[in-house]
Amino acid sequence: METHDVVVIGAGLAGLRCATLLAEAGRDVVVLEAADEVGGRERTDRADGFLLDRGFHVLNPAYPAVARATDIAALDLRPFPVGVRVRREDGFRQLAHPLRYPASIPASLFSGLVSPRAVIALARWALPGIVDPRAVIAGPDRSLREGWDAASFRGPLRTEVLEPFLAGVIADDRGETSESFVRLLVRMFALGRPGVPAGGIGAFPALLAGRARAAGADIRLGRHVTGIRRRSRRSEVAVRDAAAAVARAVVVATDGRSAAKLTGIPAPQTRGLQTWWFSANAPPAASALLTVDGRRAGPIVNSVVMTRTAPSYAPAGKHLVEATCLLGPDAQRDPSRAPDEAAVRRQLAGLWGADARSWSLLRRDDLPDALPAQRPPLRTTSPARVSDGVYVAGDHRDTASIQGALVSGERIAAAVLADLGD
Repeated sequence: METHDVVVIGAGLAGLRCATLLAEAGRDVVVLEAADEVGGRERTDRADGFLLDRGFHVLNPAYPAVARATDIAALDLRPFPVGVRVRREDGFRQLAHPLRYPASIPASLFSGLVSPRAVIALARWALPGIVDPRAVIAGPDRSLREGWDAASFRGPLRTEVLEPFLAGVIADDRGETSESFVRLLVRMFALGRPGVPAGGIGAFPALLAGRARAAGADIRLGRHVTGIRRRSRRSEVAVRDAAAAVARAVVVATDGRSAAKLTGIPAPQTRGLQTWWFSANAPPAASALLTVDGRRAGPIVNSVVMTRTAPSYAPAGKHLVEATCLLGPDAQRDPSRAPDEAAVRRQLAGLWGADARSWSLLRRDDLPDALPAQRPPLRTTSPARVSDGVYVAGDHRDTASIQGALVSGERIAAAVLADLGD
């Protein structure tokens, strides 16, 4: 059996970041990943010239941990416009960031979506998170629905714009998510301009893996870990159809359910999302804005023409249309309860004002465990060590975001280095 300083189980964002820091500190690190590529949930597949992310992912360059972990310029990030296109009963409206696009203010004011009272209520609610995020983290928490109600934030700006928009981000359309967590997200949206790497979201973990390997970490794919056993101040990591590995420390950086099976910690609650990818010969609209359905006319919470922002996502002469639906608790347990193609196509036709029947379905991604559920009260840290020599990293141990995954990896790396000492 091989012996290492540290075995990291899982080559998602948390595992790769943790392995990089440990290797850069001079530790002998091996990463065991069950899949055939790195990335965890952040994966991109190529199909007939299209780039299909496994779910609709965006990368916000305003996340501090992203800047620490990689060279953002190397990702060739294609930013989305800062705004939203809203389908209403009487047509379409567009809302843009008033500070970035001041010329859009008159149209926003006459859209029927914005009122002075709602804008003031929203600003008062959001300002604490923008000005002092540490106070938000340390302060009391409640559900988003309770927070907005207490702030007297009502009207179409809430029900037709922000609720469907955020539903696609946090996989929750009931307002059950932590108010503090959403305030932190809103802060990042205010500070940054999310986008997608030209090579797909999978380019981000690929870059992290390159840095980890350059530091000396050994990343092994197709290694399915079946168990961890502690023996005399070392842990033996059993691997299916391969030799076991022995290490002074083991970092479990898998999804929450797998981490629970390997370590015995409670499995975190999750929320589900469903993503549809369609090929179209022509874009259904000139707009590159994310489109939300203010009518709530079906299962789709948002849709976007990816190729308006990132032409590299489709071959020449084709366009890629994405649609996101929620997977509620019933659909998480039973795939037959998930939204079907007929319902999605019907809503897409109204959402875009176009004939979606001619679009070719490229793929449907059902992601029952798309995100850890972030219920109040917000807990941004969990214990690093769950047993002697065994640590757990992941966004399910921090915040349900790319930032949370990377920060968790950093925190666990620091804990391992402190415990190993010499």
